[in-house]
Amino acid sequence: MTTGTTGTPLRVGLIGYGLAGSVFHAPLIAATGGLTLDTVVTANPERQEQARAAFPDVRLAARPDELFDRPGELDLIVIASPNKTHVPLATAALKAGLPVVVDKPLAGTAAEARELAALAEQRGLLLSVFQNRRWDNDFLTLRKLLAEGALGDVWRFESRFERWRPQLKGGWRESGDPAEIGGLLYDLGSHVVDQALVLFGPVTQVYAESDVRRPGAETDDDTFIALTHAGGVRSHLYVSATTAQLGPRFRVLGSRAGYVKYGLDPQEAALREGLRPGSDWGTEPESLWGRLGSGESPLTGGGTPVPTLPGDYPAYYAAVADALTGAGPNPVTARAAADALDVLEAARRSARDGVAVTL
Repeated sequence: MTTGTTGTPLRVGLIGYGLAGSVFHAPLIAATGGLTLDTVVTANPERQEQARAAFPDVRLAARPDELFDRPGELDLIVIASPNKTHVPLATAALKAGLPVVVDKPLAGTAAEARELAALAEQRGLLLSVFQNRRWDNDFLTLRKLLAEGALGDVWRFESRFERWRPQLKGGWRESGDPAEIGGLLYDLGSHVVDQALVLFGPVTQVYAESDVRRPGAETDDDTFIALTHAGGVRSHLYVSATTAQLGPRFRVLGSRAGYVKYGLDPQEAALREGLRPGSDWGTEPESLWGRLGSGESPLTGGGTPVPTLPGDYPAYYAAVADALTGAGPNPVTARAAADALDVLEAARRSARDGVAVTL
């Protein structure tokens, strides 16, 4: 296990400076006490300039091998490069003796994820997966309500990550090449499935419907997943780029009450605008609070407003720093990521074959 000298920040090498690297990882690493952004890896000259402008003291590298060739100068590797590179880069980092954070999805298959987990365990190194949506404001609020028993026994969990993007953006995320691990099932689906497993535990059956709706699209852009949890809860999960009218982010129905919450956590939008964690981070106005109640729609005044807890993406890297120094557990394990990939693989089979898949 990596340990830092008292008072010396752990040095982080970040591979990839596209959306994930520049908007999420770099700012959150820089905002975390005990971590310092040491090196950014990107071969793109414009992205190198962008990284240097944002972090004047950062070192730049064009190839990941430049990090693996000097493992003694780093304490953590963060992989925020395209999905198809996650497994080979994580493998190389672990073999170089370096702890690793990998953006979701960890791998294209659960088997690959478990092989990585085994390698990390064999080497005694941290392998963590960046599932930042566990620290969304609405998810934290829902976990609190469940812990308090406010809903009674939960019967159904509806979760939507919907967007209206009728025009293709291009790039590997929309590629139909299976090697790219693109499409919404593995992109936004990684989030909603992970959240469902955290809230309601293991899954026994998976059913999915997956469509390619937009002209010229090569991979799924409108997908529905139904999960049957071992504990009896049914999760209905929607991920879409083709939703002209957005539904509630969460609709959770229980024996005592239901909780309905509209709107997305504000942290991604804030990071995209260049804002950085500080006071009032992750908060939202009262007009966006969800409502808890029974017998009437929240849109016609039913239920009671529930203050939304602040979102807290910085908590992920704070937990990583603690894990590296032996002060806390891995916040998102590779084994948990593999369990979610079991569900995603089953969903892909279900959508392809038109059958429910038993796990």
